[in-house]
Amino acid sequence: MTNDPRTSQPTSFPDEPRQPRPGLTAAMRTKPDHGEESYVGKGLLKGKVALITGGDSGIGRAVAIAYAREGASVAISYLADEQADAEDTRTWVEKAGQRCVLLPGDIRDRDHCANLVERTIAELGGIDVLVNNAAAQTMNAGLDSIDDDEMQGALAANVFAMIRLAKAAVPHMKPASAIINTTSEQAKVAGKNMIVYAATKGAISSLTVGLSNLLSGEGIRVNAVAPGPIWTPIQPIAKSPEELETLGQDTPIGRAGQPGELAPAYVMLASAEGSYMSGNVVAVTGGVPIS
Repeated sequence: MTNDPRTSQPTSFPDEPRQPRPGLTAAMRTKPDHGEESYVGKGLLKGKVALITGGDSGIGRAVAIAYAREGASVAISYLADEQADAEDTRTWVEKAGQRCVLLPGDIRDRDHCANLVERTIAELGGIDVLVNNAAAQTMNAGLDSIDDDEMQGALAANVFAMIRLAKAAVPHMKPASAIINTTSEQAKVAGKNMIVYAATKGAISSLTVGLSNLLSGEGIRVNAVAPGPIWTPIQPIAKSPEELETLGQDTPIGRAGQPGELAPAYVMLASAEGSYMSGNVVAVTGGVPIS
């Protein structure tokens, strides 16, 4: 690998098998790079406590590893079927000398959202950073192919859970705390085969601005990160092997991103490095403009 952004990570994912939901890192032929061997912390989150949804794999795992190396204790939520991935994430967090609390369950359940915050506080002593990262990605051919139950599940996971988690976390947050939501370039580009997913991501972008307006007066910053095509287990769930082989090649940089390439943005937004940033959507899209 080189430092050239065009070739510093894989540019193609041939022969990648399809996966059933929820998808596992361990089942991927080409393993994602979560920064396991590359991320170097600077103590930017020393003594902080973070709750990360979808922290078992993909972007969530990369954020958990980076936060731990920056000095934070981490709680991660994930579906029970993703236990193996969650255990692997915990191993990396503990290698960094930090505590990692595993919290399995479904964030579409409103009671579970409240419980996630309660257990984080009970086991780690507080909550300084909430990373709303977990998401359900739905695909469609035409309008007739959109399943109503799947649509409601996507809204519950991608939008309603973020509001419920914020409601539960904010009363326990102090000034200098942060909420970071994961939206997507799809909030703006809205591909014709991702209508429901794009709609939820657009809602997240608007939610981020609204929460920022509401909470900035309390010293709580709210921002979002908008990834482009990122190599995570969500890809072999939603896309065909032919689509996966060329994933990200239509971006200006010419390849898909790796989860570890997102982590610095989440660190900046959680730390004093981003102290004058709130209500922003930070694009990490391989050069695709979303403004």
